[in-house]
Amino acid sequence: MTLLRRLLQTPEGVIGLAILAVLLAAGLLAPVLSPGDPLRIAGRAMLTPFTDTGLPLGTDRLGRDVLAGLLYGARTSLAVGIAAAFSAMVLGLFVGMAAGFAGGVIDEALMRVVDASQIVPGFLLALAFVSIIGVSVPVIVFAIALGAWADPARLTRAQVLSIRERDYVAAARVIGMHPAEIAFKEILPNALPPVLALSATIVAGAILTEAALSFLGLGNPNLATWGSMIAEGRSVLRSAAYLSVLPGLALAITVLGVHLFSEGLTKALDSGGGPR
Repeated sequence: MTLLRRLLQTPEGVIGLAILAVLLAAGLLAPVLSPGDPLRIAGRAMLTPFTDTGLPLGTDRLGRDVLAGLLYGARTSLAVGIAAAFSAMVLGLFVGMAAGFAGGVIDEALMRVVDASQIVPGFLLALAFVSIIGVSVPVIVFAIALGAWADPARLTRAQVLSIRERDYVAAARVIGMHPAEIAFKEILPNALPPVLALSATIVAGAILTEAALSFLGLGNPNLATWGSMIAEGRSVLRSAAYLSVLPGLALAITVLGVHLFSEGLTKALDSGGGPR
C-alpha cells in the first residue's frame, strides 16, 4: 500500500490534504481569478463584503481588493513556508546524519551547535536577522530556516544512532561498502520518514512567522501577505472587522490544514511499519 493511500485512509489526512489542495489551487490560480496587481486600487475604499459583485469581499482602506489580497497572500504564505521548511530540513538532515553517523568528537561538536541555536527562539532570531540584513523573500526564508533546522537535526541524529546498529547496516560494512554509501543508501532512507512528518510542522511555523514579520512591517511591501492585511485592518477593527478577520481566518485555516496533514502523515508512516 502506497503512502498516499495510507494517508487517505486517515480522516486527518483527507481533511488536511483537501485544505492544502484548495489553498495551493488558490495560490496558483490567483493570476487567473484576480488578474493584475493585487495591491492596485480596485474600487471605492472600505467597501463592505457582498455589496459589489466585482469585489465580493470588499476593499480595504485604500480601495484594494480584499479577495485578491487573500489569493495572492496564499501564494506568498505557502511559498515561504515550503521553501523555509525545505531549507531547514536539508540543513537538519545534513547535520543530523553527520553527527549520528560519525559519532565521537564530531557528534559532540555538532550537537553543541544545535544546542546553541535553540537558545534563541526562532521568531526572535528571524526578527533580528531580517531587521539587520533587510527585507526580501530569500532573506525571510533563510531567517526562518535558521531558527527551524535544529529539531530535524536532533530527530535525524536519533534515528541514525538507532539504525546504524541494525543487522543490515553491519552486513553492509562486512561486504566492504563505503561509509558514504552506507549513510545515503542504507541509513538515510530509513531515517527519513519520521523527519518528513516533522516537515509539516515546520511549514506551519514558517507560515506563522512570515505572517508575524509582515504584521510588524518586516515583510516584503511589494507582496500581498496575510500578515500585512491583518496589520492594515487594525486601525479600523471596530468599523471594518472583516479587514483583519478574513486574512486571520485564512491563516488559521492554513495552519489547521498543515497540522491535520501532519497528523495524517504521521499515522500513515506508522501504519507502514518501521525501518527494514
